[in-house]
Amino acid sequence: MSRFPTYRPRRLRRREALRRLVRETHVSATQLVQPLFVVPGTNVETPVASMPGVAQMSVDRIAEECQRLVDAGVGSVLLFGIPDTKDATGSGAVAPDGIIPRALAAIRRAAGDLVVITDVCLCEYTDHGHCGLLREGEVDNDPTLEVLAAEALAHARAGADIVAPSDMMDGRVGAIRRALDAAGFEHVPILAYAAKFASGFYGPFRDAAESTPAFGDRRGYQMDPANVEEALREVALDIDEGADMVMVKPALPYLDVIRRVKERFGYPLAAYQVSGEYAMIKAAAANGWIDEARAVEETLTAIRRAGADVIITYFAHDVARGLGRP
Repeated sequence: MSRFPTYRPRRLRRREALRRLVRETHVSATQLVQPLFVVPGTNVETPVASMPGVAQMSVDRIAEECQRLVDAGVGSVLLFGIPDTKDATGSGAVAPDGIIPRALAAIRRAAGDLVVITDVCLCEYTDHGHCGLLREGEVDNDPTLEVLAAEALAHARAGADIVAPSDMMDGRVGAIRRALDAAGFEHVPILAYAAKFASGFYGPFRDAAESTPAFGDRRGYQMDPANVEEALREVALDIDEGADMVMVKPALPYLDVIRRVKERFGYPLAAYQVSGEYAMIKAAAANGWIDEARAVEETLTAIRRAGADVIITYFAHDVARGLGRP
């Protein structure tokens, strides 16, 4: 027997109960955020073809879904709004009776304990699909800040728990913080999309949010996927401007960035398992190439293991109902 090592790692792998006992990384439904897409109308539930299991829902259906999420144990949602009409300035984003304020009111009545995060951006509201105001075909950073601050303020007045600017304009966290504080909403946290990369994994989301750019792309303001040090500088800027939480997006292709951000700053860190990551798992599972539940469990665990405190994922409801088994 002397030829065997004193330490045998397999001793603690023999039974699932033993594996659970010594598991280093845990994922629970309370750490997950379910994205939702709100559209005008009543009794609307339109499936998103590129995202099986995800649908655009009207305000009444969103409220019902939020109650189901609470009942399942999911503690938070991230709202994206598709307005009645779009224009060049994204005026629907700042309307006090816009799609997000209407949804917030309904959710508060149906599921008051839910933490509701609202996406703050213009791409869903502009007829050109870009995340800011345009000047000569280019996104004009500084004038866009005023509109984003007004949008965040409209959400806060309607009852948002957290506002999440996703536009990647320089200085937008500071502009939003000043606007919120001046209006008496200093208690509303900001979750900054701090390191949002110009990724090839966003396609299905643009179907769901109806936000595909009418021309060009977003590489002029979203980050180059090759850059890690720049991501750390972006995070530092957002923290300096008043961000309470920061985000890396996408998640799985950027686990190294998640790790670096967590180690450098120690701030509450969210990671967004984006639409393309979701759609790949769904498509492979539908073809019988992978076990969906195991793939979901493994990817979410990897994101948590890298350092994310919160995971925004379209699988949140499924995990809470027992699809993934973290």
